[in-house]
Amino acid sequence: MKYAHTLANRPESDWEPLSRHLEEVADLAAHFASAFGAGEWGLAAGLLHDVGKQSTAFQAYLRASTAGKGPGRGPDHSTAGAQWAHGHYRKGVGRLLAYVLAGHHAGLPDGIESLSPRLKRAVEPWQSPDDDIAARVPDITDLPLAGRPPSLGFQFMLFVRMVFSCLVDADSLCTEAFTTPDRAAWRRGYLPLSELKVRLDRHLDHLAAHAPATPVNSLRAGILAACRDAAPNAPGLFSLTVPTGGGKTLSSLAFALDHAQAHGLRRVIYAIPYTSIIEQTARVFREALNDTDDHAVLEHHSNFVPLRADGTPVPPGRDGQDDDAGEGRRSILAAENWDAPVVVTTNVQFLESLFAARRSPCRKLHNIARSVVILDEAQMLPPEHLLPCLEVLRALVLDYGCSVVLCTATQPALGKREGFDRGLESPHEIAPNPEQLATALRRVEVTDAGTLDDAQLAARLAGQPQVLCVVNTRPHARALYELLAPQGDAVHLSAAMCPAHRTEVLRGVRQRLLQGQPCRVVATQLVEAGVDIDFPVVYRAMAGVDSLAQAAGRCNREGKLERGQVYLFTPQDSPPPFVRQAAQAARTALRRNPDPLALDTVEAYFRELYWQKGDNLDSKKLLPLMRDSAPRLDFPFPEVAHLFRLIPDDTIPLLIPYDDDARALIADLPYTPAPARLLRRAQRYTVGVYPRVLAALVQAGAAHLATEECAVLINKDLYDDRLGLCADNPTFRTPESLLG
Repeated sequence: MKYAHTLANRPESDWEPLSRHLEEVADLAAHFASAFGAGEWGLAAGLLHDVGKQSTAFQAYLRASTAGKGPGRGPDHSTAGAQWAHGHYRKGVGRLLAYVLAGHHAGLPDGIESLSPRLKRAVEPWQSPDDDIAARVPDITDLPLAGRPPSLGFQFMLFVRMVFSCLVDADSLCTEAFTTPDRAAWRRGYLPLSELKVRLDRHLDHLAAHAPATPVNSLRAGILAACRDAAPNAPGLFSLTVPTGGGKTLSSLAFALDHAQAHGLRRVIYAIPYTSIIEQTARVFREALNDTDDHAVLEHHSNFVPLRADGTPVPPGRDGQDDDAGEGRRSILAAENWDAPVVVTTNVQFLESLFAARRSPCRKLHNIARSVVILDEAQMLPPEHLLPCLEVLRALVLDYGCSVVLCTATQPALGKREGFDRGLESPHEIAPNPEQLATALRRVEVTDAGTLDDAQLAARLAGQPQVLCVVNTRPHARALYELLAPQGDAVHLSAAMCPAHRTEVLRGVRQRLLQGQPCRVVATQLVEAGVDIDFPVVYRAMAGVDSLAQAAGRCNREGKLERGQVYLFTPQDSPPPFVRQAAQAARTALRRNPDPLALDTVEAYFRELYWQKGDNLDSKKLLPLMRDSAPRLDFPFPEVAHLFRLIPDDTIPLLIPYDDDARALIADLPYTPAPARLLRRAQRYTVGVYPRVLAALVQAGAAHLATEECAVLINKDLYDDRLGLCADNPTFRTPESLLG
C-alpha cells in the first residue's frame, strides 16, 4: 500500500491511501476547472500531482517522519508528474500542465531557470509495472481559449494560473478533510444566490416604502430599475456611471444578483480601492442581505478583524490560531479560496492574485470564473499597470465566463478607439442617460480659488465652521493642521495614522457633523472615494479630475443644502511627481471645459492622461514580456508576480501599540509559531516606514524588529494621538523623513 498522508500516533491502517487521494483531488479539481471548460485539465492535474509519492524513498520518508526519525522535508515528489505530463502530451499541452504540477507546493516556476532543468533531472523511481498512468489520465488536445494572437502569452499564463488554482485548492481541501476534519467541517454550504436575491428584494422594498418622496429618491429608484432591467442582458462587459448619491452600491448589487440568477453565474465579487470603503460596503451588504449568521458576505482585506456572533472581535490565541467562535474561523477559511457567494475585497487583492505565482494567492482564482465582478471606483485602476489590467478584464469576460461591471461616478476612457487599440470593447451602459443623471444629482458649485499659500488657505478654512480640505501629501496635511490646531476643533487624517486610529477619528468627525459642531478636517486623499462624510464646504488641492470629483462627493453628500461649495486651489509648492502628471492632464481638460464634474471633462481628462502616459500604461513591460515568452512557452511566472504590484512593496510595517488590542497582539508575537496570521490581524495597527528609517529607529532604541516582516514601536512618544507617527525628537521631526 502506498500512502499520501499519515496521522501521528495512528496505525498505518488509518493513513490515507495515495490512490484515494489522487482520485479525490482529481475529481474535485476537474469539477472546479469545468467552470471554464477545462475539466480534463483539472482531472489530469489531480491524478498526476502526487504520483512521485509512489517512490520507495518517499514512502520510507513518511514512515520515518511518523516515527519521529525522518528529515524535515521529504524527497521531491512534484517533478515526477511534471515529467510524465511533459513526455506524454503534445509539447504545448504537456509543458503548460508541467508548470501546474511542478509548482503545486512551491509555486509556479520560471520556465527557463526552474522548469526546464527539473524536466531533465533524475527523480526517484516511482511508477510500478501494474500502475499504468496512461490508462487513467484523460486525453487533452487543446486549450479552451478564445485565441487572440497579440495576447496569447498573457492568455497562456492566466490559463496555467487558473488550472493551478483548481489543483492547489482541491489538494488543500482534500488534505484538510483527511488530516483536520474538524477544520474542514467549518466549510459548510452557503445560501444560494437565489435566497440572497429574495433577501435583497425584501430590503429594497422596505427602503422604498419608507423613503421620502424627494427628487433624489425618485432618481435612485430609476437607477435601481435600470439595473434590474439590464440584468437579463447576456454576460459581458458593463458600465454603471452614477454620480455620488445615486445609490449605486445597492443598485449594482441588485444587478449582480439578478444577472447571476438569470445566467447561472456563481458569485458576486466586489473589488474596491480602499479598505475604508470595503468596511462600509460590506456593512451595507450584510444589512441588505440580513447576513447575521449565514456569513454569505466575505470581507477580505488586510484590516479586517473577524467577529464573534455577538459582534465582539475574535482574539488570537497563544498558539497563533483564532478561536472557533462565530465569524472568526469561518471568514478565515472562506478567505483562503473565496467560496462565499458575495466577496468584498480590494483591487490589490483581486488584481495581484490574477498575476500571482505562489500557491496561497492563486488558490482562489478558479472561483472568480463565472462570477459577476464589480470594479467599484473603476477610475482607480492604476495607470502604470492599465494595459495588463485591461487584458485581464478582457480575459475574464471572453475566456472565463464573467460579467465585469465598471462602476463609478467618473467613468475612465477605457474603450477601444483610434490611438488606443488596446482598450476594451464598448461596455453596455446600465445607467439611464448618465449625462442627465450627472446634472440632476449635482449638489455642489465648483469654484477655482487660484493659487493659495498655506497662510491664506488656513485663514479660509478657519472662516468656515465645518470644512474639509484635501491635500496631496502628508507633510502638507500636517503643516495646515498645525496652523489650524490653536482653534481647538481641527482634525488631521493621513496615512501617518494607523488604520484603527483613522477609523476612530472618522467616527468622531461624523458625530460632530451630525451634531452641527465645528469641525475643520485637513486630510490626504484617503478620505475620498466612498468615505461616508458630508461637509457643506470642501477645498481640494489641484490633482486629477477623478480626485477632484471624489472630493466633491464629500460635499453636500446628503443633499441637505441647495448647493455645497467646492473650491479648487493650487498649492504654493509644486505637486509631487505622482500628482504632477495627473494635475497637468486635469488643467488641459479644464481649459476646454472649466467644470470638473461634467462627463465630457472627465473623458477628456482620462484621454489626456493616458496619452501622456503612453508606453507607461504598462510601465513594467509585462505584456511584451509575456508575449515574447509565448513561442517557447518559457514563462517567467515569479518575475511577472514580482513586477505586477499595485502598491510598491518598499516599506516595512511598524506595529503601533495604539490600544489594548494592539498591545495584546504585540505581547503574543513572541509566543506564536505562526506569526504571519497574527501579523495579518495586526495590520490595523501598522504604519509603513522605509527600511532606512526603520534602521534609524532601531538604532535609536525607538523600535525593535519583532519578526523579519514587522517591527514594533517602543518609544510611544513618537506616535501622536492627533498626527500619528511623528516626533519631537529632532532626529525624527518631519513625517516625510519617517514614512513610506
